[in-house]
Amino acid sequence: MRRVLAAGVLALTLASSAGALDAGHATGTGEPPTDLVARGQELFLTGCASCHGAAGQGAAQGPTLVGVGAASADFMLTTGRMPATNPDTQSRAKPPAFRPREIDALVAYVASLGEGPPIPDVQAPPGDLSEGGVLYRSNCQACHSAAGNGGALTDGVDAPTLHGADAVQIAEAARIGPGSMPVFGPDTFTDAQVNSIVRYVRRLDNPEDRGGLSLGRVGPVTEGLVALGFGLVLLALLSRWIEPKEHHA
Repeated sequence: MRRVLAAGVLALTLASSAGALDAGHATGTGEPPTDLVARGQELFLTGCASCHGAAGQGAAQGPTLVGVGAASADFMLTTGRMPATNPDTQSRAKPPAFRPREIDALVAYVASLGEGPPIPDVQAPPGDLSEGGVLYRSNCQACHSAAGNGGALTDGVDAPTLHGADAVQIAEAARIGPGSMPVFGPDTFTDAQVNSIVRYVRRLDNPEDRGGLSLGRVGPVTEGLVALGFGLVLLALLSRWIEPKEHHA
């Protein structure tokens, strides 16, 4: 009987340890969630509260973070858009100001302020490349261009390039709608559709150039201009070659 009880206690202990490890792995730190939130609060008070308020309630220079969720905090911090150097201008991607473990802690704290979009799982369910291309051309291409190079919008705002963004950041952007980008929530795109878009956008970093030279991959306008320029040069050379022969005759 004692052996049975001991085995049961050992099993419960191992199960609890596995749960703690899983929780730590989800944040990438190995720290218990409560400790992670507390550490994130300390970092928040020193690095974020001046703009967003001591409790994330918002202030004159920054919006409320209550209910924005882990996805928003992770996107803004991993892309270096926060902390912002000038809250009145468009936030742009730059090297992160915090280390990965610090970002994990800050994300955990912001997520604790209120329910919001979680960090997407870009692997499950798997995305479909063909579907992603259709969805991208219908919903993203107008601003980010066919090749994902980005483009100018209005009032001095632009849609950033998508090259170099990792899969999680692409999915987070779709869910939270940073800046002037619309929010594509679960009522618009399912998780599988978001993952399809992610797969297609990642493919834009290394597309197949079946037509020959990529020419910057900015679309048919460039191809037409190159063809026109090549044709004009060819006509000029041809005219120079024909002119002496007519003069000699």
